[in-house]
Amino acid sequence: MPKGTPKRMPKKKSKSGDTPNAEIAEIWTAMQKLKESHAADRMHLLKMSEISLILDRYDDIFSDFDPRSYSERGLSEDFLSEIKKGCRDKANGELQLTFLIPKDHKDPNKEVLIEKRLKNHFQKHYELIRKEVSRIRKNGGLLVLSGSILGVVATLLYPAENTEFLQLFAYVLFEPASWFVVWTGFTDIFHTWKNQKPDLDFYERMSHAKISFAPY
Repeated sequence: MPKGTPKRMPKKKSKSGDTPNAEIAEIWTAMQKLKESHAADRMHLLKMSEISLILDRYDDIFSDFDPRSYSERGLSEDFLSEIKKGCRDKANGELQLTFLIPKDHKDPNKEVLIEKRLKNHFQKHYELIRKEVSRIRKNGGLLVLSGSILGVVATLLYPAENTEFLQLFAYVLFEPASWFVVWTGFTDIFHTWKNQKPDLDFYERMSHAKISFAPY
């Protein structure tokens, strides 16, 4: 053989121990390693985002009882509950919402519709709750003003010597009423509206959240 000519590698002879059972075991081991690799990739994706949800299909986001298209369909109560739990566990600031969807079911066109529907839902409910909070506090301010006016009237009716019965009766009515109305107004301004605060904060954060879809 001339010098410099590459040598052909000799073929390996199969070992006597290479049985069909051994080959099956090797295939099974390789499949297990592949599953573990996929699981590790999935966990990595989960850690990359603030809130992550694994979906079997896009319909998991929506109500099973609403047959409309993704652009109008109502959201699932279970989905909203999970999002609220995740939101409570995260620090304040912008949220990243990531949906993990099987590769075979991933559809960018559907994802555009779903993202728009989610944004509209969160923004709509944020505005509704914000207006409700504003209404409660505004009514509280009006009650404080009304109570203050009643207090002024009660002061003018303060009984003196030879006070007529009607004047005394009006004073007895207006004086406690003014305190009650003022107290109710301040309660609305500083306390009652806070019952809406958890939902207000949730929808405000979600209306600004970044939404993405990732395959697994």
